[in-house]
Amino acid sequence: MNNVTVHCTIVVSLVPTSRSHTQSHTLPCHLFPFSIQSLVFTLFFNLSLSLSPFISLYILLPFHRVLRFFYLLSSKRRRFLSLLEEVAMDLASNLGGKIDKQEVLSAVEQYEKYHVFHGGQEEERKANYTDMVNKYYDLATSFYEFGWGESFHFAPRWKGEELRESIKRHEHFLALQLGLKPGQKVLDVGCGIGGPLREISRFSFTSVTGLNNNEYQISRGKELNRITGVDKTCDFVKADFMKMPFPDNSFDAVYAIEATCHAPDAYGCYKEIYRVLKPGQCFAAYEWCMTDSFDPSNQEHQKIKAEIEIGDGLPDIRLTTKCLEALKQAGFEVVWEKDLAVDSPLPWYLPLDTSHFSLSSFRLTSVGRFFTKNMVKALEFIGLAPKGSQRVQDFLEKAAEGLVEGGKREIFTPMYFFLARKPDSNSD
Repeated sequence: MNNVTVHCTIVVSLVPTSRSHTQSHTLPCHLFPFSIQSLVFTLFFNLSLSLSPFISLYILLPFHRVLRFFYLLSSKRRRFLSLLEEVAMDLASNLGGKIDKQEVLSAVEQYEKYHVFHGGQEEERKANYTDMVNKYYDLATSFYEFGWGESFHFAPRWKGEELRESIKRHEHFLALQLGLKPGQKVLDVGCGIGGPLREISRFSFTSVTGLNNNEYQISRGKELNRITGVDKTCDFVKADFMKMPFPDNSFDAVYAIEATCHAPDAYGCYKEIYRVLKPGQCFAAYEWCMTDSFDPSNQEHQKIKAEIEIGDGLPDIRLTTKCLEALKQAGFEVVWEKDLAVDSPLPWYLPLDTSHFSLSSFRLTSVGRFFTKNMVKALEFIGLAPKGSQRVQDFLEKAAEGLVEGGKREIFTPMYFFLARKPDSNSD
C-alpha cells in the first residue's frame, strides 16, 4: 500500500465522510471547496508527497485523535463539522494582527529576544515597551479572542459559576466600586478589543473611551462596537498610556483591567491617570503583581515570573507593595486595596489548570489548548496560518504553565484590586 492509500484510509476511519466527500478526494487538492474534510485531506496529501509515512503519522495522529474525540462527543455530524470549520477559520483569519503575514515569523523572533529565556534584559524591555507590547498583541490577540472571547482577564469565581459569568461579575464589581452614574465619561486604560468597555457601558449607562496603543485591537474593537450597537457611546483612542492625548481633568472615572502591568513604570502611568481624572473622582484597577510570598532569591520563583513575562508581553511584574507606593507618589488617596484572589471560592487559574475540564470554557482547558496547538500546526503546515503561528502558541502555553504554577504557589495574582481617589482641588 503506498503512502497516499495509507493516509486516505486513516482519514476515512478517523473522520467519517459522506460518499460525495469521499469522491471529491480524487480531485486535485486546490479544487476542493474549503471544509474541515478538505483541510484534513489536504494536510495528509501534502505530507504523503513530502514525508515518510512514519513522520506523517507522528505529526498528525495527535491532531486526528482530538478530531475523533470531538466526533464521538457530537450527536450530530453536521454540527460537528460546522464547528470544526468555524474553529479553523477563526484561528486562521486574523493570526498576526496588522503584521504582514510574511513577516510574522520575524516578528515572533524579535519579540522572543526581549525576554530572559532568549537572553533579553528587563531594562531593554522597559526601554522598548511600545514595540514589545505591540508585537505581542499583534501576535497574540487572535489566540486570546479564540480562548477568552472579548474580555481578556481572570476573575474570582463561585462554585457552579461559569467562567463567562464570573468575568462579567468582575467587571460589574469594578463599575460599582467606582460608583458610575448614567452619562458620565469614563476612561478604560489598556482596553484590549473592548469587552469590558462594552459591558461596563451597558451596565452603567456611561460613555466609555478605550485607550489602546495597538492598531489591530482598536480596529477589531470598533468592529465589535458597531455589531453590538454601542458605537455611539463607546470609542477608542490610539495612544500610549504613558503619554495620554487628553486635557487635564477630562474624565469622571478611570479604570484598568489587567493592563497597566504593561507599563514600564507604574508611577509614570498612574501620574498620567491622575492628570486626566477630575478632582474628587476615582481610579480603580486590577493589577498583575507578584505577592509578598514571592522570593527574588528563589530560582524557581524567578522562572515562573519569567514564563509569565514572556507569555504575556510584560516588561517586569511588580510587587503589590510597589504598586501601592506608586499610587501614593502619584498623588492618589487609596480608599481600599486587596488581593481578591485570596477569597476566591475557586482558584482564579482553574480554567488553565491541566487537572480541570469544562465544556463551557473548553478552549482554555489543557485538552482545548492541545486541540488548538495541533490545529495551528496543521493550519501553518498547509499555509492557511502564517509561519510563526505555532511559536506564538508555544509561548502562550508557557505563560499558562507559569500562571498556574504562580497561582498554586501564591506568589502571583492577576487581581490585586485598588480603589484610589484624586483629592478635591479645594482639599489641597
